[in-house]
Amino acid sequence: MAKLLIGWAETDTTPEGKVDLSGQYYHRITDNIHSRLSATVLALESDGEQAVMVSLDLVCFQSDFQDELRAMLCPELPELNVANVFLNAIHTHNGPGVDLITGIGWLAELPGVLAAAEYRTFLLGKLKVAIIEAWRNRKPGGIGNTLSFARVGHCRRAVYANGTAEMYGRTDREDFTGMESGEDSGVDLLFTFDENSRPTGVILNLACPSQVMEATYKISSDFMGETRQLLKQQFGEHFRMLGQISAAGCQSPRDLTRNYKGEPDFWHEDGVAEIGRRLLMAVENVCQSAAGAVEFSPQFRHVVRTITLPRRRASYKDYLDAKKKLAELEAVLPEDGAYKQFCAEVAKNEKLAGRPGPYDSKLHHFVLIQNNKAVIARYETQDAQPEFEMELHVVRIGDVVFATNPFELYLDFGQQIKARSHARQTFIVQLCSGTGGYLPSTRAEQLGGYGGLIINGNIGSDGGKILIDETIKSINQIFK
Repeated sequence: MAKLLIGWAETDTTPEGKVDLSGQYYHRITDNIHSRLSATVLALESDGEQAVMVSLDLVCFQSDFQDELRAMLCPELPELNVANVFLNAIHTHNGPGVDLITGIGWLAELPGVLAAAEYRTFLLGKLKVAIIEAWRNRKPGGIGNTLSFARVGHCRRAVYANGTAEMYGRTDREDFTGMESGEDSGVDLLFTFDENSRPTGVILNLACPSQVMEATYKISSDFMGETRQLLKQQFGEHFRMLGQISAAGCQSPRDLTRNYKGEPDFWHEDGVAEIGRRLLMAVENVCQSAAGAVEFSPQFRHVVRTITLPRRRASYKDYLDAKKKLAELEAVLPEDGAYKQFCAEVAKNEKLAGRPGPYDSKLHHFVLIQNNKAVIARYETQDAQPEFEMELHVVRIGDVVFATNPFELYLDFGQQIKARSHARQTFIVQLCSGTGGYLPSTRAEQLGGYGGLIINGNIGSDGGKILIDETIKSINQIFK
């Protein structure tokens, strides 16, 4: 069997000057840098099969960003099939955006702040150089996979006796009945080694977005960046870590049922340090076992497919109800005034001593306006745009498989994929090759609340079931 060729590269992607951090309903203009941003590239090839994985310290990106990068690579690397290049975001809320926001006046770009188009050009140039470096640095090596554990992700949707759910809802209420879903403490690891079985890097995959710092005003690669630096201290400056987020649309780094007792609140820097420490231990605990079973000629397959999913639809009743509710809301306070009130409330909450986030309310008058406008827009466009296309990558390396999707995929779906997969170890990579917003579970749709609404994503739970079946079909076909 052919040897596996492995190439790594890493590049600093931290912008200069003032930045409007992406990921919230309000502007956050940077006042400092907590940790620098980077992109990590892993290039793999064996017997004509290729895969180039790229992890980005971004909240997300549209699929045209990946398309543009591929087009830039074609003349430089004619031997590389650029369809085998795929990007994922770690979902930090503390980096710039790369997508141009149009039609949303309240998030219009501000003067004196880095424009998304400018950062996009800067980042694409950096990624092009890093991918070329990783591809040209390929050398024979091996892989070793293993499963470790760390307490990081927790469900962030609280459920109440009246049959509703709320993201970051209070859990000390008398009508709190529990969290909507479970959690996954597994940390999936794929180590790479040189020909002398020395570790050169690791893919680290876990079911929690890297967003401890999401309500701060600092550039930050969050706990993924922290872990990356700790691993360099442990294994050497040239050791690389490629971070991936598994199905975690309903997860966050905060245990809401403990109400921030007995540990950091995981809204600030001390939470980043604590999770970095936990993940370092998770890697250290199993590195030796992975090094003891290195494969230098693993089976290697990469399948790329386009899957068409039905868009989540609004009923006619939903449409009429939304129009009525929107009129009532705007009669009380129009959108512009509601946004100013919303931002003022955020600023006030940020100043309350000792208060953890979030500082914005997804039940605010302004947010309710956005929710109802989204239902109306979906109803008016769903017949002309009934489907959503996504790119699926399924990569087999030995007994391991990677399966991608562009969503903030709820944990339920990730558990279904892992349980039905024929692979020994299944790495799910969300927010990959674009973004489709949240993909909620059936229960989340029924309970409502942020993360389960039409405004939050393109696909509903019915489409999620199709995604699971198509993903499993592709996985199990390459493990026959």
